[in-house]
Amino acid sequence: MSDGKDDIWVEAGFAELARAGIEGVRVEVLAKNLGVTKGGFYRRFADRAALLGAMLERWREGRVAAIAQQTSLDGQAPRERLRAVIQLYSERLNPDGMAIELAIRQWARSDERAAAAVTSVDAARLKHVAELYRATGLAAEEADAQAFLFYCFIFGQSLLFVERGPRKRSQLVTKSAEKLLD
Repeated sequence: MSDGKDDIWVEAGFAELARAGIEGVRVEVLAKNLGVTKGGFYRRFADRAALLGAMLERWREGRVAAIAQQTSLDGQAPRERLRAVIQLYSERLNPDGMAIELAIRQWARSDERAAAAVTSVDAARLKHVAELYRATGLAAEEADAQAFLFYCFIFGQSLLFVERGPRKRSQLVTKSAEKLLD
């Protein structure tokens, strides 16, 4: 468990990951960005690999906890909860969070530990959203397929640059979301 001081290194790692990709997450760069010596790093982590492992674990735990919380019904009807999750991901774009997500996914293409973290997060996302679709009355196989489309939409729409501005984008997202909720 972290004593809190590891957190600054992990957060600095995420900032550099979002900025420069995994190759940019280097001890010298992080120490410089934090205004400290490399010795401070080595008092917290055995090596760069230990930091990268801590970053993956923090990201995985955070994403899994977030989707569990975001898909919790808390008295809402399943379709309303699905609509709320779509709004959360389409109206409140988080450029830093998306940059980290994309960088980790890129990293996962060449690193087994990163791939395992991404696989775990994707499985949790699909599981929780499929549970919401099952709660609407869909059979398991249909709910799984709908959850897959849901996440294709959530991530795909965040990557598209819509030519005619934010209002047109909002209209497209709303109409597309309705198709996912039919």
